[in-house]
Amino acid sequence: MAEPSATREERIAGAFADLADVLADDFDVIDYLQRLTGHCVALLGVAAAGVLVDNGRGRPQLVAASTEQARVLEVLQIQQAQGPCFDTFATGEPVSCAELARTPDRWPSFTGPAAEAGYRGAHGLPMRLGNEVVGALNLFTGQARELSDADRRLGRTLACHAAIGLLGHRAGDRRELLVQELQVASHSRIAIEQAKGVLAESRGLSVEEAFAELRDYARRHRRKLSHVALAVVGNAGDVMDLTGRAPK
Repeated sequence: MAEPSATREERIAGAFADLADVLADDFDVIDYLQRLTGHCVALLGVAAAGVLVDNGRGRPQLVAASTEQARVLEVLQIQQAQGPCFDTFATGEPVSCAELARTPDRWPSFTGPAAEAGYRGAHGLPMRLGNEVVGALNLFTGQARELSDADRRLGRTLACHAAIGLLGHRAGDRRELLVQELQVASHSRIAIEQAKGVLAESRGLSVEEAFAELRDYARRHRRKLSHVALAVVGNAGDVMDLTGRAPK
């Protein structure tokens, strides 16, 4: 992440530089999209962000979310087949609701839980390359407001960048390889959620703090996030070896 004192242009440039590793041999789709959600929050002034991606069978699957509340809401959208991000995924078009409380009948199973989580507005942006839609980026706002034109353009650019990255990080048979990797990512996400729970309970941390530990460890040791998560789950009785700190 860019320094807090950096200009907006410098922070934007830093974000795209951070997301430019899709050609690396050790490309980690979950960590990549997790970083994308973090940059969206930092650059667009939204409260949270989440990503749904096509599972290869035309159905959305959750891959990343910036907060636990956003993760729960993304899962809810999939389960109930309703919500701004789900609609964006289904149509391939942007969906914006500046004030969820004014349209309670639009997504009845989503609006209430979103308000309980502290989110007043929600905006879905398609992750697409040409006519090919690979997913949707969801932006949650803590206040009832529209995104500014500049933020909307930047959000769309970030979503398109993610689509290009996901489809282009392998040259041949890109769609088939992406589907295979996302299927693996789906299983990996389960392990990550379990590992977050193990660390949160053993350390007395929040779920977000536990996830931050997992990511920091994976980056410091140049390991995939999913591999670290599996190690934590398999080593649940002694997570000290993975974090460098004894359990509380």
